[in-house]
Amino acid sequence: MSASFWLSDEQWQVIEPHLPMVHTGPERVDDRRVLSGIVHVLQSGCRWRDCPRAYGPYTTIYNRFNRWSRRGVWQQIFSALTGGHGPPGRLMVDSSTVKAHRSASGGKGGKQTRPSGARAAVGRQKFMR
Repeated sequence: MSASFWLSDEQWQVIEPHLPMVHTGPERVDDRRVLSGIVHVLQSGCRWRDCPRAYGPYTTIYNRFNRWSRRGVWQQIFSALTGGHGPPGRLMVDSSTVKAHRSASGGKGGKQTRPSGARAAVGRQKFMR
């Protein structure tokens, strides 16, 4: 599976100065590669685990996303990309809908019918008296 998103040189030049420069631990996976993977996951809506291997280990991509979120790195990047002019003039919200089967809300009888488990519990209470 090939990767479908890579940051351009121009985008990287704007973003790179806002990334943390202190690196501890084992050899670090390239920030540009990881950031491209994060954008891929956010754009495609796939699970972190399903991120293409071309971006590096999915655990690294997920951990870096969370670490940068806690440090406020994303706010710095967004501010740099918008020129520091505050919130954008246009915002979008993504959502998903799933069509429910017509009987998902209880089926025939409306509110007077109960789920089968509730009927069984009422029957047991009468039997116990």
